[in-house]
Amino acid sequence: MKNEEVNGWLDKTLDEAFNDLDQVLQDCTVAITLAETGVITTIFNGIAKISGLPEVGYEELVRFPGDLLGIAYNLDPEEVGVILLGDHTHLKAGDRVQRTGRVMDVAVGKGLLGRVINPLGKPLDGKGELHFDKLLPIEPPAPTIIDREAVTVPLQTGIKVIDALIPIGKGQRELILGDRQTGKTTIAIDTIINQKDQDVICIYCAIGQRASSVAKAVAQMEETGALSYSVIVVSEGNDAAGLNYIAPYAATSIAEYFMHQGKDVLIVYDDLSKHAWAYREISLILRRPPGREAFPGDIFYIHSRLLERSTHLREELGGGSLTALPIIETEGQNLSAYIPTNLISITDGQIYLSPGLFELGILPAIDIGKSVSRVGDKAQLAVYKEASGKLKLEYAQFKELESFARFGTRLDEKTRDILTHGQRIVEVLKQEQSNPLSVIQQVVELLSLNQHLLDDVPVEKIKGVEKKLLRITSQIPDDIIDSINKGDELSPENKKSILEI
Repeated sequence: MKNEEVNGWLDKTLDEAFNDLDQVLQDCTVAITLAETGVITTIFNGIAKISGLPEVGYEELVRFPGDLLGIAYNLDPEEVGVILLGDHTHLKAGDRVQRTGRVMDVAVGKGLLGRVINPLGKPLDGKGELHFDKLLPIEPPAPTIIDREAVTVPLQTGIKVIDALIPIGKGQRELILGDRQTGKTTIAIDTIINQKDQDVICIYCAIGQRASSVAKAVAQMEETGALSYSVIVVSEGNDAAGLNYIAPYAATSIAEYFMHQGKDVLIVYDDLSKHAWAYREISLILRRPPGREAFPGDIFYIHSRLLERSTHLREELGGGSLTALPIIETEGQNLSAYIPTNLISITDGQIYLSPGLFELGILPAIDIGKSVSRVGDKAQLAVYKEASGKLKLEYAQFKELESFARFGTRLDEKTRDILTHGQRIVEVLKQEQSNPLSVIQQVVELLSLNQHLLDDVPVEKIKGVEKKLLRITSQIPDDIIDSINKGDELSPENKKSILEI
């Protein structure tokens, strides 16, 4: 081949190559995005200090290496204090941090029913991927006063002493408090179990609990079939303080999703003592000024803004309800400590569990004198007024006279009758764990007690008589049971029929 031919062939090949390259370059589009990044200056015990994020917003999520998230909490002029939401052992000073432009949110939807998740919405039960409808922020504003309806519909717990004397309504916030190991969680779990076939969705939020305690609660709910209509949100004791802090807010957002669909929802916070401790730890590390018992000044606000989200919505907004059962652990029966008094003032009543009653084997160990429902009989079936009668007053008289009787003083006949009847009240109000009773079963027992039909029965035989009473409830006509469940008052004819049976 001649030189002219070679040069012509090279020129043609190069022209074709450059034309192809021009076409490729024309087809390519380069997207340039601006991202605000910061640098970790200090990291310590679940908190990171970051410089270089001047535009970051309060409670905005920031992303760390390893896909770890954090919440921007302290916005100082020179640096940002961030609450870390997970294991941070892989992080070090100098690592880059990015803004996400969104606040903390959680997955919600019907696909969560029957699942155990953490506050970030990640499954912990090994049942595969989580199916959800959408993401919701964990701290939306609470419903306004104008959006709320009065609490009038009862939420049956299946526990005699609560349903008869300390009734809970749908949309109410009833505090459960007592020393450790007095049965607080048992009452909450039994209430969840009693919602079977009641069309109530339950959320159980375990905050800073031992893994063994959570596993026990999950197993109990699975055995009784309660897990099918429940969502369990878990942050364990060895999790980061940030996860313990956001857990109840995330659980409430899941509950609110169902409430806004017109459903009745029950949420249990177990327990808010651990939540307060986690927030105190975070605040002290962030150098916020400590107040009473070293808690920060806004500790009341973090619980009030959480519990204000529980309510009964107006019919125009679907008529859904969110009932809250927050749990608080007291120390040495001290009800006047900082966190218990805060929660008592926020909630609509409290159920106090006494260590003294627990040690005597009176279970559930509810101290009727120190327990109250501020909604009262407005959220109680009408039949209980007839069935329980003056039960609370008679119990109070018994407790007062019981202390005098210990001195061995001579008692008149009327006093002996009060003591005899009081002993039967205590025995009948005892109830085994995971054994919730239906309304008609409770009515039969309470009516027998109220009419003094058990006063002649020896105390040690009361439990045997109770079992017989529960068996004969099957003989009560369906029309009487339907009338009671609808909330009708117990007519003299129906009362007479039940007593005859």
